[in-house]
Amino acid sequence: MLELISLDSVRESMPSWAILIWGVVKYPVIAMAYYFLFYFIAKIFEAYIFPYIVNITEKTNTSADTKIITAFKNPVKRIILTLGIYMAITSIPFIGENYQELLLRLYRSLVIAFIASGFYNLADTSSSFFEKIKTKFKIELDQILIPFLSKALRVVIIAISISIIAQEWGYDVNGFVAGLGIGGLAFALAAQDSLANIFGGVVIIMDKPFSIDDWIKTPSVEGVVEDITFRSTKVRTFAQALVTVPNSVLANEAVTNWTKMGRRQITFKLGVTYTTPKEKLNKCVVLIRQMLKSHPEVHPETIFVNFDGFNNSSLDIFLYFFTNTTDWGEFLAVKEDVNFKVMEILEKENVSVAFPSRSVYFENKLNYQNPKGSEGKVDENKEE
Repeated sequence: MLELISLDSVRESMPSWAILIWGVVKYPVIAMAYYFLFYFIAKIFEAYIFPYIVNITEKTNTSADTKIITAFKNPVKRIILTLGIYMAITSIPFIGENYQELLLRLYRSLVIAFIASGFYNLADTSSSFFEKIKTKFKIELDQILIPFLSKALRVVIIAISISIIAQEWGYDVNGFVAGLGIGGLAFALAAQDSLANIFGGVVIIMDKPFSIDDWIKTPSVEGVVEDITFRSTKVRTFAQALVTVPNSVLANEAVTNWTKMGRRQITFKLGVTYTTPKEKLNKCVVLIRQMLKSHPEVHPETIFVNFDGFNNSSLDIFLYFFTNTTDWGEFLAVKEDVNFKVMEILEKENVSVAFPSRSVYFENKLNYQNPKGSEGKVDENKEE
């Protein structure tokens, strides 16, 4: 029968110098063995276990489980590595009980932070979650409110994780919260601008003067809204510059939301010459009015075409109507087409568009010297 050889017998058979070396390197070797063991476990999780779980979740009817697994991938990997480091350090017997307790608190705090980071990553994808809730249950959630809910959720996760870690280190969170009441006034005075911006963001959400991707115009900026945060609103101008406007400013300004308009207005005065006969002028007014009423891109509800009055150098026809489209490019195309059709009507009726001119009349006849030296007279009705 084979006899089991104990470690003590092996140690007794070893020379003294080998025992001395083993006593020096034993604990570092054990510590490194712990670390590399958990390091390889983390690598196996990342390379094999995680893809296998994702492959299973992708076959389900919902994408929520896949997003949860993806959000916690890195936190789980870090927890495994941190556990390896903790086991490696605590395997060294020279660490006292006080340091053991300190390491345990540090390890638990890191685990809490990693778990909180997983929920934080999950909150980053909560915008699509709120969108699905909005679609499925037909809840009225404004486009502005969804990013705010996502950001608020992340703030709550950070606050809860900080409070749990503080309790782990023996701090009285209740006393801290009570202390906030004492220092609340000082905080409010120091951060009144930031608070004004936050309340301005709340006002924007409640009043809903605009939403993301809306074209707005204010006394301070004009462009397309790209993002709305607790502090400010980012607007992309038509020159492709990004302007960041504090919410407190937008909440106190008049905001014109061009995206919300149902149609676009076109109005101008068309001046024709004074030599235009009354009959032709009236016929041009009627033909232009008929053209606008039959135009497929002109809104039929409000169309005004009238002989408006006598200008200094023209007879003015007033045009006032709206396009069906609100898109800027399509609006310009409709306006161009209307202008060409108006020109066709004027050319067909042989009516000329007036241009600014001035007639000068002299009360007395003027004598002038012609090029040959003879005197001449200027007609008192001559125009210049």
